[in-house]
Amino acid sequence: MKKLNIGVVTFPTAEAGKSPLSNLVDILYSLSNDVYLITGHDGYTLFKNDKRIHTYGIRHEMGVNVFTRIFRYIYTQLRISYKLARIEKNIDIWIFFLGAETLLLPMLTAKLLRGKVILVPAGSASQIFEYTNDNLSKQIKILEQINRTLANRIIIYSPNLIKEWDLEKYRDKICVTHEHFLDFNKFKIKNKFDERKSVIGYIGRLSEEKGVLSFIKSIPEISKERDDLEFLIGGDGLLCDDIKRYLDENDLNDRVKLTGWIPHDKLPDYLNELQLLVLPSYTEGLPNIMLEAMACGTPVLATAVGAIPDVIKDNETGFIMENNTPECITRTVIRVLEYPHLGEIVKNARELVEKEFTYNAALEKYREILE
Repeated sequence: MKKLNIGVVTFPTAEAGKSPLSNLVDILYSLSNDVYLITGHDGYTLFKNDKRIHTYGIRHEMGVNVFTRIFRYIYTQLRISYKLARIEKNIDIWIFFLGAETLLLPMLTAKLLRGKVILVPAGSASQIFEYTNDNLSKQIKILEQINRTLANRIIIYSPNLIKEWDLEKYRDKICVTHEHFLDFNKFKIKNKFDERKSVIGYIGRLSEEKGVLSFIKSIPEISKERDDLEFLIGGDGLLCDDIKRYLDENDLNDRVKLTGWIPHDKLPDYLNELQLLVLPSYTEGLPNIMLEAMACGTPVLATAVGAIPDVIKDNETGFIMENNTPECITRTVIRVLEYPHLGEIVKNARELVEKEFTYNAALEKYREILE
């Protein structure tokens, strides 16, 4: 295989994007002659001193109303487009990743300069905007559809996403793979499952599309069934104040621990505290935290969205809930806690991620696509 020069474009990323971006860069570094990265914020901080790649930083400031949000979003796209145009002559393939699925101006710039573009959406931007009741959701959907049309290829995590993300008309350009791999020296079983305290947790972004409020609202009913349980909520986001208010109003502060954002290197310690991780999302791609929990011997209960059903088989490698209403979450959490063979679930889940989510497995899948 001839080694190519690969350019990666992301929207300026937050802390949560560092792990998937780092994984992708590691894979592309092994497969390419040179890697060029246009990113910003935490993504730029992570890679600005990395001598393996060429990194270009972009800052983005959020607006306070619709007009300033649109203006600043366009301005950020223009800045990304300018940097892209300056280095385009060095690039054989562009990969648009992490928020870049709606970056229309950089996409047009790459295509006008005869660039080949692979779109790698980590999630559905339009669905996230819809579930958060954002008044720009319709505009985001249009941008998403245009970029899907312009892209040469689209990489998704599961065939399930073709229907979920309304990708049927792009089927002929879709490839299925992922950039996920785990450090099994870090994500491992430190505390045996049957020696852990009775703690149930959610770890992730505190936002509407993650369904975390439904989980919070299930806690009083779960507690009626099992008064020995404690709960852990890890993460930060727009719903933080709403969650704190609900806990105050329902006298749950003694039962629920809010950790705030958990640094990635601390995640194994928190996951090893849990007897169950609950992921009640409305929309997903392939959540890293699910794989990391499985590697740490923590059973996962999740909704059947995105690539989750490819990994979580109910009563085999984890547990699936029918929906993410508080009533369903309550009922399914109790079912899981009463399941007689949780040790087998832990074993099966760990074996699955050890086999499927290694660096070499991800590397070979990307090698096939880039050939």
